[in-house]
Amino acid sequence: MNFKVTDCDKDSAARCGVVSTGHGEIGTPVFMPVGTQGTVKGINQRDLADDARAQIILGNTYHLFLRPGLDVLRGAGGLHRFIGWERPILTDSGGFQVFSLTGIRKLKEEGAEFRSHIDGSKHFFTPENVADIQRVIGSDIMMAFDECTPYPADFAYAKLSMERTVRWLKRGLKQFGETSSVYDYSQAFFPIVQGSIYPELRRQSAEETVAADCPGNAIGGLAVGEPVEQMYEMIHLVNGILPKDRPRYLMGVGTPVNILEAIALGVDMFDCVMPTRNGRNGSIFTRNGPINIKNEKWKNDYSPIEEGGASFVDEMFSKAYLRHLIISKEILGAQISSLHNVAFYIWLTREARVKIKEGSFLAWKKEMVEKLSNKL
Repeated sequence: MNFKVTDCDKDSAARCGVVSTGHGEIGTPVFMPVGTQGTVKGINQRDLADDARAQIILGNTYHLFLRPGLDVLRGAGGLHRFIGWERPILTDSGGFQVFSLTGIRKLKEEGAEFRSHIDGSKHFFTPENVADIQRVIGSDIMMAFDECTPYPADFAYAKLSMERTVRWLKRGLKQFGETSSVYDYSQAFFPIVQGSIYPELRRQSAEETVAADCPGNAIGGLAVGEPVEQMYEMIHLVNGILPKDRPRYLMGVGTPVNILEAIALGVDMFDCVMPTRNGRNGSIFTRNGPINIKNEKWKNDYSPIEEGGASFVDEMFSKAYLRHLIISKEILGAQISSLHNVAFYIWLTREARVKIKEGSFLAWKKEMVEKLSNKL
């Protein structure tokens, strides 16, 4: 995997770049729709590629390991072929999912023992076998197995957690280096910076991450309940340490405003379940602000979901019709809103690339933040 910075904003740390993988190039900043179990919920892969124009999607190691399982994925020739997706895929290591299984997992130095949320069967994830699992899944970018530190956490626990993540990084990276791709393309391995909201810990973790000398780096453990000001503070601190010639991936973040602010701080890659999760519940993102489509005010509004269109659905269906579908709990409503929201997030990062290249990013960001902060 290669990364090249192509443009930099003169007034902030925002930049444009190109990530090259075995399944194609990715222009950054980029939003990556979350396809946890081999599907971005409610969206056909054809529509995801053609209408939402997604450059890359995510899969999740924990979920794919449990179902459909590695034998099925290997037999299909990897996740790309299994789901019919020819563009890049990134897989999370499953660390967040494992550590969210409070009460049915045990954390040890060797790894994490957990019971499946599906059938209660017992499993054990280590930094080594998580790398091996992602080899079989066949993602273009795989993540190191880490401990996602909960919030709030006191300094002592956050330090122990961060140091464990560093030790696990070294083990996972060693395993990655001693194995090779199962399929006919290369894979990249990304470490994850942890440390909760403590600058000292974030700094130490970032320095250890830099020392690993991987082709890209991630920032984890944010947007888990901490004040947004502290999240931005940690991003700024970490990005001042991570190398400028490698892509920076902010995991699981976040709202459209969060994404714009993080782009200004030098982040290149984003993912979040918010577009599809919120969409299924009637929360629609537009360029003029978010809409709760369930509200009575949209009942007789026959205008498109978004004037001018951020996706193909906007000119076809009205706000009134989408409201009817969501209120009636029709599957089509979830499909339309999910595709619209994903397309909006992708438009937002694509437009950010345009504004960075034009030299007008900060002024545009300010205008967009104001709009996106007020519900219509």
